[in-house]
Amino acid sequence: MSEPKILIVDDETAILDTLRILLKREGFQVETAVGGQAGIDRIADVRPDVVLSDVRMPGKGGLELLMAAKEMDPSLPVILMTAQASLQTAMRAVNEGAFYYIQKPFANDELIAIVRRAAESRQLKRENQALKTEIRRRDRSDTSRPIGRSKSFLDVLKTADTVAPSDSTVLITGESGTGKEVLAKHIHTISQRGDGPFVSINCGALPENLLESELFGHVRGSFTGAVRDKQGMFVAAKGGSFFLDEVGEMSPALQVKLLRALQEREVIPVGATESIPIDVRIMAATNRDLDEEIRRGSFRSDLFYRLNVITLQLPPLRERQDDIPLLIDYFLGRFTNSRGRPPLRVAADALASMQTYDWPGNVRELENALERAAVLTGGGEEIALSTLPPRITQRTAQPLVSASLPPNPTLEIVERAYIHWVLFSESGNKTRAAEVLGIDPSTLYRKLQRYGMEG
Repeated sequence: MSEPKILIVDDETAILDTLRILLKREGFQVETAVGGQAGIDRIADVRPDVVLSDVRMPGKGGLELLMAAKEMDPSLPVILMTAQASLQTAMRAVNEGAFYYIQKPFANDELIAIVRRAAESRQLKRENQALKTEIRRRDRSDTSRPIGRSKSFLDVLKTADTVAPSDSTVLITGESGTGKEVLAKHIHTISQRGDGPFVSINCGALPENLLESELFGHVRGSFTGAVRDKQGMFVAAKGGSFFLDEVGEMSPALQVKLLRALQEREVIPVGATESIPIDVRIMAATNRDLDEEIRRGSFRSDLFYRLNVITLQLPPLRERQDDIPLLIDYFLGRFTNSRGRPPLRVAADALASMQTYDWPGNVRELENALERAAVLTGGGEEIALSTLPPRITQRTAQPLVSASLPPNPTLEIVERAYIHWVLFSESGNKTRAAEVLGIDPSTLYRKLQRYGMEG
């Protein structure tokens, strides 16, 4: 165990100097802060193992520091010192989660023993959490674990495993249907927040006003229909992870509010005047090129830099041909187990067709195609080529970008052509097209309106 780091907070520099010398002599790393607000500000920078604070200080006192510390790190032990003890203050300190409440003057040996116990308690909690994380990491039966053996995929998974224990913001990029939410759930599961909730929302699936309410909450009477207070998802995810899917679809106004939440670690519900602190790890995903969106002015660069702390780029399925048999086994096994059916195998020609198809809808398209094939197979035991969608078995489908398009088409032109091609492949069925594209139907309708393709 490395030397525990202690943050001492007091408004008297003489006491800070005395305690610094005492605890350094006992082998502790010591940091100090003059006053309660300075102590609160230093907790995030110092990341102490123990906080030792006076109770009575001008401005923010020890109780306010205790509450702020517990919001930032619920497992951080805080020891409070006071020369004017009262039963009421002591009870409040205990109720707010103080590790110990000691009265001045105290014997040096007594203080040292309390600080050591607090540091040992902190270390024990960390070891227990590390053990839980390792158990989750080794549990390969976890159905949320991403599936694959191709090098490009394993490289991404290795990076995800490395960053999972931290609380850093993660941005997952990749085409629709590549499994961005599955990867986010995996990171959450093996992280220190794995016992907390995993909350997710599709930012492209809701109108702006409804999305704002879902994200930040609202108070009663803030708008028509707000008959009671509503807790937002940022608050609901306390102690866990919050996954923002399709974050590139968020409106500029909501981008500003999201940026504030990330910077201040607090949210203000719609119609409220008081902010609420948040304790979540943020993960976001997009199938858009956010650099291009920034150049177009539709995505804020400052928000991008806040989200883009750690980036994981999921490869498309066409670059993971070795993973297709594994994914087929997984999806068919899940389908048959859920319905109590005997195992299904795939005919050789059907497997060959699936392995040579480009899968523009990626893993999600593969899953949908296999479910369709399994249903059409009826009581049989083999997936036949004829049960696969025509777009997979027939190689004469319409080209994604026609020869009439410019040699260097913009992203919008390519997206429009791709949507047109998927709609053609699905005989105009917008619900099925949205599934293949990996977007919500409402997002597809908005894109069709934008490109003048409603007809």
